[in-house]
Amino acid sequence: MTTRAILFGSIGTLVETSELQRLAFNQAFSEAGLDWNWSADAYQRLLAKSGGRGRIQDFAKQHDIKVDAQQLHQRKTEIFDAMMTKDGLLLRPGVADVIHYALDNNVLLAFVTSTSEANVDAIFSALGDQVKRKDFSFVGNDLMVSKAKPSPDIYHKALSDLHLDSQDCIAIEDTSASMSAALAAGIRCVGFPGAFAGDNDFTGALVVTDILSPAQLST
Repeated sequence: MTTRAILFGSIGTLVETSELQRLAFNQAFSEAGLDWNWSADAYQRLLAKSGGRGRIQDFAKQHDIKVDAQQLHQRKTEIFDAMMTKDGLLLRPGVADVIHYALDNNVLLAFVTSTSEANVDAIFSALGDQVKRKDFSFVGNDLMVSKAKPSPDIYHKALSDLHLDSQDCIAIEDTSASMSAALAAGIRCVGFPGAFAGDNDFTGALVVTDILSPAQLST
Protein backbone atom coordinates (compact mmCIF):
# COMPACT_ATOMS: atom_id res chain seq x y z
CA MET A 1 0.00 0.00 0.00
CA THR A 2 1.52 3.32 -1.08
CA THR A 3 1.07 6.39 1.08
CA ARG A 4 0.02 9.35 -1.04
CA ALA A 5 -0.62 11.81 1.79
CA ILE A 6 0.56 12.35 5.36
CA LEU A 7 -2.06 14.03 7.52
CA PHE A 8 -0.85 15.92 10.58
CA GLY A 9 -4.02 15.90 12.63
CA SER A 10 -3.59 18.41 15.44
CA ILE A 11 -1.50 21.36 16.52
CA GLY A 12 0.20 19.02 18.99
CA THR A 13 1.52 16.80 16.19
CA LEU A 14 3.65 19.67 14.94
CA VAL A 15 4.61 21.43 18.17
CA GLU A 16 4.38 20.71 21.89
CA THR A 17 1.98 23.26 23.32
CA SER A 18 0.31 21.43 26.22
CA GLU A 19 1.78 23.59 28.97
CA LEU A 20 1.20 26.82 27.06
CA GLN A 21 -2.40 25.79 26.52
CA ARG A 22 -2.87 25.08 30.23
CA LEU A 23 -1.39 28.44 31.23
CA ALA A 24 -3.59 30.22 28.69
CA PHE A 25 -6.73 28.57 30.06
CA ASN A 26 -5.81 29.57 33.61
CA GLN A 27 -5.10 33.17 32.61
CA ALA A 28 -8.46 33.39 30.83
CA PHE A 29 -10.20 32.02 33.93
CA SER A 30 -8.42 34.53 36.17
CA GLU A 31 -9.35 37.45 33.92
CA ALA A 32 -12.99 36.32 34.04
CA GLY A 33 -12.96 36.31 37.83
CA LEU A 34 -13.15 32.53 38.13
CA ASP A 35 -11.17 30.76 40.84
CA TRP A 36 -10.43 27.84 38.53
CA ASN A 37 -6.80 26.82 38.22
CA TRP A 38 -6.15 23.68 36.21
CA SER A 39 -3.06 21.86 37.48
CA ALA A 40 -0.95 19.79 35.09
CA ASP A 41 -2.58 16.60 36.38
CA ALA A 42 -6.10 18.02 36.10
CA TYR A 43 -5.46 19.32 32.59
CA GLN A 44 -4.11 15.94 31.53
CA ARG A 45 -7.36 14.32 32.63
CA LEU A 46 -9.41 16.97 30.83
CA LEU A 47 -7.57 16.22 27.58
CA ALA A 48 -9.49 12.95 27.39
CA LYS A 49 -12.09 15.08 25.60
CA SER A 50 -11.06 16.85 22.40
CA GLY A 51 -11.91 20.55 22.10
CA GLY A 52 -11.22 23.35 24.56
CA ARG A 53 -14.72 24.80 24.52
CA GLY A 54 -16.14 21.41 25.45
CA ARG A 55 -13.68 21.07 28.33
CA ILE A 56 -14.83 24.42 29.72
CA GLN A 57 -18.50 23.48 29.37
CA ASP A 58 -18.00 20.12 31.09
CA PHE A 59 -15.96 21.65 33.92
CA ALA A 60 -18.56 24.35 34.53
CA LYS A 61 -21.35 21.77 34.55
CA GLN A 62 -19.48 19.60 37.04
CA HIS A 63 -19.15 22.61 39.36
CA ASP A 64 -22.71 23.85 38.74
CA ILE A 65 -21.48 27.20 37.40
CA LYS A 66 -22.86 29.03 34.38
CA VAL A 67 -20.21 30.53 32.11
CA ASP A 68 -19.95 31.75 28.55
CA ALA A 69 -17.78 28.89 27.32
CA GLN A 70 -17.42 30.35 23.85
CA GLN A 71 -16.22 33.72 25.16
CA LEU A 72 -13.86 32.10 27.64
CA HIS A 73 -12.41 29.86 24.96
CA GLN A 74 -12.03 32.81 22.59
CA ARG A 75 -10.04 34.70 25.22
CA LYS A 76 -7.94 31.62 25.96
CA THR A 77 -7.17 31.36 22.23
CA GLU A 78 -6.08 35.02 22.11
CA ILE A 79 -3.76 34.51 25.08
CA PHE A 80 -2.37 31.26 23.67
CA ASP A 81 -1.74 32.78 20.23
CA ALA A 82 0.05 35.77 21.80
CA MET A 83 2.27 33.41 23.83
CA MET A 84 3.25 31.45 20.72
CA THR A 85 3.93 34.54 18.65
CA LYS A 86 6.04 36.10 21.41
CA ASP A 87 8.20 33.09 22.26
CA GLY A 88 8.24 31.12 19.01
CA LEU A 89 8.03 27.35 18.77
CA LEU A 90 10.15 24.41 17.69
CA LEU A 91 8.90 21.44 15.71
CA ARG A 92 8.57 18.20 17.65
CA PRO A 93 11.25 15.51 17.14
CA GLY A 94 11.22 14.01 13.67
CA VAL A 95 8.54 16.30 12.24
CA ALA A 96 10.99 18.19 10.03
CA ASP A 97 12.35 14.88 8.67
CA VAL A 98 8.84 13.70 7.77
CA ILE A 99 7.97 16.99 6.08
CA HIS A 100 11.19 16.96 4.05
CA TYR A 101 10.59 13.32 3.08
CA ALA A 102 7.09 14.14 1.85
CA LEU A 103 8.22 17.13 -0.17
CA ASP A 104 11.09 15.16 -1.73
CA ASN A 105 8.91 12.18 -2.65
CA ASN A 106 5.74 13.85 -3.98
CA VAL A 107 3.72 12.82 -0.93
CA LEU A 108 1.01 15.34 -0.10
CA LEU A 109 0.96 17.01 3.30
CA ALA A 110 -2.18 18.07 5.12
CA PHE A 111 -2.89 19.76 8.45
CA VAL A 112 -6.22 18.22 9.41
CA THR A 113 -7.09 20.26 12.47
CA SER A 114 -10.50 21.46 13.60
CA THR A 115 -9.12 24.26 15.77
CA SER A 116 -9.72 27.94 15.04
CA GLU A 117 -8.23 29.68 12.04
CA ALA A 118 -6.57 32.13 14.44
CA ASN A 119 -4.76 29.24 16.13
CA VAL A 120 -3.63 27.88 12.78
CA ASP A 121 -2.32 31.30 11.72
CA ALA A 122 -0.47 31.68 15.03
CA ILE A 123 1.15 28.26 14.68
CA PHE A 124 2.57 29.01 11.25
CA SER A 125 3.69 32.46 12.41
CA ALA A 126 5.43 31.04 15.49
CA LEU A 127 7.19 28.34 13.44
CA GLY A 128 8.70 30.89 11.06
CA ASP A 129 10.88 29.27 8.40
CA GLN A 130 10.77 25.80 9.98
CA VAL A 131 7.64 24.95 8.01
CA LYS A 132 5.61 26.85 5.44
CA ARG A 133 1.84 26.87 5.02
CA LYS A 134 2.26 26.47 1.25
CA ASP A 135 3.85 23.06 1.82
CA PHE A 136 0.43 21.77 2.94
CA SER A 137 -2.12 20.88 0.29
CA PHE A 138 -4.91 21.10 2.88
CA VAL A 139 -5.12 23.20 6.05
CA GLY A 140 -8.24 22.71 8.15
CA ASN A 141 -10.04 24.85 10.71
CA ASP A 142 -13.21 24.76 12.78
CA LEU A 143 -15.27 26.71 10.24
CA MET A 144 -15.01 23.91 7.69
CA VAL A 145 -17.14 21.46 9.67
CA SER A 146 -20.10 21.61 12.04
CA LYS A 147 -18.66 19.03 14.42
CA ALA A 148 -15.08 19.11 15.74
CA LYS A 149 -13.04 16.04 16.62
CA PRO A 150 -13.58 13.31 17.71
CA SER A 151 -16.09 13.53 14.85
CA PRO A 152 -14.35 12.39 11.64
CA ASP A 153 -15.89 15.25 9.65
CA ILE A 154 -12.66 17.23 9.20
CA TYR A 155 -10.93 14.10 7.90
CA HIS A 156 -13.73 13.50 5.43
CA LYS A 157 -13.36 17.13 4.31
CA ALA A 158 -9.62 16.68 3.80
CA LEU A 159 -10.06 13.47 1.80
CA SER A 160 -12.65 15.16 -0.40
CA ASP A 161 -10.50 18.24 -1.04
CA LEU A 162 -7.39 16.15 -1.73
CA HIS A 163 -9.36 13.74 -3.98
CA LEU A 164 -7.96 10.75 -2.09
CA ASP A 165 -9.37 7.62 -0.52
CA SER A 166 -8.78 6.83 3.13
CA GLN A 167 -6.40 3.97 2.32
CA ASP A 168 -4.13 6.42 0.47
CA CYS A 169 -3.33 8.29 3.68
CA ILE A 170 -1.67 7.98 7.07
CA ALA A 171 -2.66 10.33 9.89
CA ILE A 172 -0.59 11.44 12.87
CA GLU A 173 -2.42 12.26 16.10
CA ASP A 174 -1.26 13.30 19.57
CA THR A 175 -4.21 12.15 21.70
CA SER A 176 -6.43 9.10 21.66
CA ALA A 177 -9.53 11.30 21.35
CA SER A 178 -8.22 12.92 18.17
CA MET A 179 -6.93 9.61 16.84
CA SER A 180 -10.45 8.20 17.07
CA ALA A 181 -11.50 10.78 14.45
CA ALA A 182 -8.92 9.47 11.97
CA LEU A 183 -9.81 5.85 12.63
CA ALA A 184 -13.52 6.60 12.24
CA ALA A 185 -12.71 7.98 8.78
CA GLY A 186 -10.95 4.70 7.91
CA ILE A 187 -7.48 6.25 7.95
CA ARG A 188 -4.44 4.47 9.32
CA CYS A 189 -2.92 6.40 12.20
CA VAL A 190 0.39 6.84 14.01
CA GLY A 191 0.14 7.77 17.68
CA PHE A 192 2.50 10.63 18.57
CA PRO A 193 1.57 11.37 22.20
CA GLY A 194 1.89 14.91 23.47
CA ALA A 195 3.44 15.71 26.83
CA PHE A 196 0.13 15.32 28.65
CA ALA A 197 -1.10 12.31 26.67
CA GLY A 198 1.41 9.64 27.63
CA ASP A 199 -1.22 7.58 29.43
CA ASN A 200 -3.75 7.72 26.57
CA ASP A 201 -4.91 4.44 25.03
CA PHE A 202 -3.65 4.44 21.45
CA THR A 203 -5.08 1.01 20.62
CA GLY A 204 -5.62 0.87 16.87
CA ALA A 205 -2.53 2.90 15.98
CA LEU A 206 -0.01 1.44 13.54
CA VAL A 207 2.73 2.49 15.93
CA VAL A 208 3.07 4.77 18.95
CA THR A 209 6.24 6.84 19.02
CA ASP A 210 7.93 9.82 20.67
CA ILE A 211 10.01 10.55 17.57
CA LEU A 212 8.54 10.55 14.07
CA SER A 213 10.42 9.07 11.13
CA PRO A 214 9.60 8.65 7.42
CA ALA A 215 9.90 4.86 7.83
CA GLN A 216 6.77 4.87 10.01
CA LEU A 217 4.76 6.66 7.35
CA SER A 218 6.00 5.51 3.97
CA THR A 219 4.44 2.05 3.63
